[in-house]
Amino acid sequence: MKVKVGGTMLLLLLLVSACGGPEIRTIRVGGIFDLTGATSEVSIPYSDGVIDYVDYINAQGGINGRPVELIYEDYAYDVNRARELYDRLVNEENVLVILGWGTGDTEALRENIARDRVPLMSASYAESLTVLEEAPYNFLIGVTYSDQMRIALRYIEDNWADSSRRPRVALIYNDTPFGRAPIPAGREYAAARNIDVVAEIIVALAAQDTTAQMEELDRSGADYAIIQETSAATSTILRDARRLGLTTQFIGLNWAADEITVGLSGEAAEGLMGTVPFSFIYEDVPGAEVIREYLAQHGQELDDVSIRYVAGWTTAMVMFEGVRRAGDDLNGPAVRQALESIQNYDTGGLTAPISFSPTSHKGARALRLYQVQGGLWLPITDYIEATLP
Repeated sequence: MKVKVGGTMLLLLLLVSACGGPEIRTIRVGGIFDLTGATSEVSIPYSDGVIDYVDYINAQGGINGRPVELIYEDYAYDVNRARELYDRLVNEENVLVILGWGTGDTEALRENIARDRVPLMSASYAESLTVLEEAPYNFLIGVTYSDQMRIALRYIEDNWADSSRRPRVALIYNDTPFGRAPIPAGREYAAARNIDVVAEIIVALAAQDTTAQMEELDRSGADYAIIQETSAATSTILRDARRLGLTTQFIGLNWAADEITVGLSGEAAEGLMGTVPFSFIYEDVPGAEVIREYLAQHGQELDDVSIRYVAGWTTAMVMFEGVRRAGDDLNGPAVRQALESIQNYDTGGLTAPISFSPTSHKGARALRLYQVQGGLWLPITDYIEATLP
């Protein structure tokens, strides 16, 4: 296990102890991160955002005067390893809440989380995690993958100009719980909105060559291809599509749309669109300015920070807002109730306003579409809210 407590707060704890003062009880938080597995290229910066936010909030005096102690470990994108880690965090480390990572492991832990009454926010935005009867202690910050799919299809529908035929769309995804998560919603929405899904193409997360899949995409005649992958697979898709001369407009859902994809893809990323629930570090919003100031104080360069870091930072921010509202008598049910009281919470422009309630743990339903222009992700729409078909 790795433990993170902010340096300033740790010094305060030592001074108080040495002077015989009252014990300051830490707030123990669990972390389940993929640092070496199939999604580590995006999980590492996400976990860095969580870790640094713990340091940031401790430097501000902690939560209600109590320091936060983050206890985390790498589970290497292995569901069984995540189960073992979860059990240790809850039964041995006695954590109050958990900040997790992937779809497969978060879904697999739903029953445990509900049984143990441990609030959990992960980087998975699978809509299955918002079914309160099955996941009463799961909370989502980002727009769900299914809602992202609906927003992408809504954009296609609203901007399709050829009245002689319907737009043709391909769905590209990996055969994992994460990859499959938005596909049923995409099929349903397209069927209800006069959009033809002409191909469903499987690309593994670790794919190094997608020539065959891009040739299949070309034969399908798709006008658009929506990608549910992480950065590495997305960059392979874009490079191979460019090499083969495809003119399909690609739209990446959350994990396909980041600076890592642009860096790996080079010029092949130009024109890529994305559904983006979080703001980029270089945007002119107050929340990003706070992060930039923190990074400058700690000698970190902006070029080393991606939107995944912003997502980790923001998720920890919202979780700790729930802990703050829960007061001094902390336990899982109290934090859940406090989180459910959050309405239109302002993240400083890092996301759309966040709202939870006793009947909905979807933090946000709106996002902006971005496009890569000159190597940068730039917004091309205002916030678009997901709608059902």
